[in-house]
Amino acid sequence: MRRVRLGLAVLGLLTVIAGSGCSAEGGTPQLRETADRGFVAGDGTVEVLPVAERGDPVDIAGETLDGDPLDIADLRGGAVVLNVWGSWCAPCRAEAPDLVAAHDQLAGADVTFVGINTRDASTTNARAFEESFDIPYASIFDPDGDQLLNLRGRIPPNAIPSTLVVDRTGAVAVRVIGQVDGTTLVGLVEDILAEPPAGA
Repeated sequence: MRRVRLGLAVLGLLTVIAGSGCSAEGGTPQLRETADRGFVAGDGTVEVLPVAERGDPVDIAGETLDGDPLDIADLRGGAVVLNVWGSWCAPCRAEAPDLVAAHDQLAGADVTFVGINTRDASTTNARAFEESFDIPYASIFDPDGDQLLNLRGRIPPNAIPSTLVVDRTGAVAVRVIGQVDGTTLVGLVEDILAEPPAGA
């Protein structure tokens, strides 16, 4: 009887060890490594923040994937769509066509799209992602997740992808945790652009 119990215990331990080498993402070692870091996909929950609850302007600045400086403080006066993504992220690939469509639909509006590419070890995969989906806007390269620290309290640091709509003052007006819908995003941006100027 003791031998049977011991055998079952060893079998159970081996099952746990084998299972720990896999991830919910499956696929490549890069995807498994990322999943092990605790990144999770949200459910696309949308939250619109009242003006009084938006807080201070966000502080996001860095180099793009092409090595150019980009500071969203320079974009104040218009809306900004900030999309946090990684080339390793399946929901990011799924939402990319929606983001491109929203960008194109809002062409001519007072809005700028900016990506934050996070946790890619080099720009190679990120650039390949952009080329694959014909991404028409720049992304800040953030391999260590430093930019996500600047968004503490606004989005969970492990929720990739996430999308923020920043109002004309630079404050976060809308957050979408998880994959974004393009049609919904266009409506949200149009609502923020239609808000009366601060102090009016």
